[in-house]
Amino acid sequence: MIGEEIHRLAQTLWPLNRSITGDGVRETLRIIQRLHLPELTVHEVPTGTRAFDWVVPREWKIRAAYIVTPDGRRICDFAVNNLHVVGYSTPVDRTLSLEELNAHLHSLPDRPDAVPFITSYYQERWGFCLSHNQRIQLQQGMYRVVIDSELFDGALTYGEVLIPGATSQEVFLSTYVCHPSMANNELSGPTVTTFLAKWLRSLPARKYSYRIVFVPETIGSITYLSRNLDWLKAHVIAGFNLSCIGDERGYAYLPSRNGGTLSDRVARHVLTWVDAGFVTYRWADRGSDERQYCAPGIDLPVACMMRSKFDRYPEYHTSMDDLANVVTPAGLDGGYNAVRLALETIERHCFPRVTVLGEPQLGPRGLYAQLSTPEAQVPLILNLITWADGTRSLVDIADECGVPVWDLYPLVDQLVSHGLLSVE
Repeated sequence: MIGEEIHRLAQTLWPLNRSITGDGVRETLRIIQRLHLPELTVHEVPTGTRAFDWVVPREWKIRAAYIVTPDGRRICDFAVNNLHVVGYSTPVDRTLSLEELNAHLHSLPDRPDAVPFITSYYQERWGFCLSHNQRIQLQQGMYRVVIDSELFDGALTYGEVLIPGATSQEVFLSTYVCHPSMANNELSGPTVTTFLAKWLRSLPARKYSYRIVFVPETIGSITYLSRNLDWLKAHVIAGFNLSCIGDERGYAYLPSRNGGTLSDRVARHVLTWVDAGFVTYRWADRGSDERQYCAPGIDLPVACMMRSKFDRYPEYHTSMDDLANVVTPAGLDGGYNAVRLALETIERHCFPRVTVLGEPQLGPRGLYAQLSTPEAQVPLILNLITWADGTRSLVDIADECGVPVWDLYPLVDQLVSHGLLSVE
């Protein structure tokens, strides 16, 4: 099961402190490059670079952080769990009363055992995160708080892979690498995407080229678009933003802003056959980098295929989103296979057209025998033919026939080999 290999990669990446900049992102990309994708190209974009309405921020580095309680215990230790520190916290070494400290603490009363994930990328502040059960047990007294960090002019880092095909038309895959210690809302995306890239690379031939990016969420995708927009708009024919693809709770789909792209049609068709109960969200429910790829004036054909959607499962953005109870090998395996089916469907995208007038005579051509087609399946061949007028895509025809599109692949191949069908 490929999900076990994907899970092992996630375990390797788990300890790294990823943020929107910094060595955690660099090391994540180095590991993916060294273990799986040697062709991964790493790009550095300097602090201060303009990216549409945004500016690449300063780089953040953190070495240590903790709180010392009045009785000398060390809590909220970054070395134990990197979620204990608010992302991008400024340096501090002070002694505070509990009342003063509380203004810098974050917990979740409705999820009292979870440590929340909190960031402050664009406003300088510092803070700590802890479970609410731990917070309510804090005693009055003086607390020493230490955050050994720095903000400096550095760079934003992202990775890119281009897998060439027979044409310059591209399928675009994007995933993000900026969340520490969260399994579904972070590591499921880049790890599944890594193995999809390996599968695409292994194909003996590809119709389309595949452009795959590993970016920090929001600022990374905006920066990437600002550097590559003209090319993407001219060449990308379909794409997916991949996140939250590793649990076992079901499947979900969030459309592009357009809602009618090839990506949308393929995602809906594939998920119908993978999980008839999949959840369809609206564009109003957006929340990941599809916001950037589908923004007005950009309008790339990018949709989202997920398992449990970001912000819709109880462990979201907390320490409970882990590799033991939420993201599993079986969940990753299912997510990987659903997206792989979607990419296969895009590869096979065509508008079949029958080449003879009237219903072709299949018997003399030996097609029944070649296809080993039982009598019950003969109507499927004839239904494929009757809808193959050059105006319907293969997915449209599969929907008309009431079957998954992959059931039509061998039939199309045989009919093409006998000159009875052309595919455009």
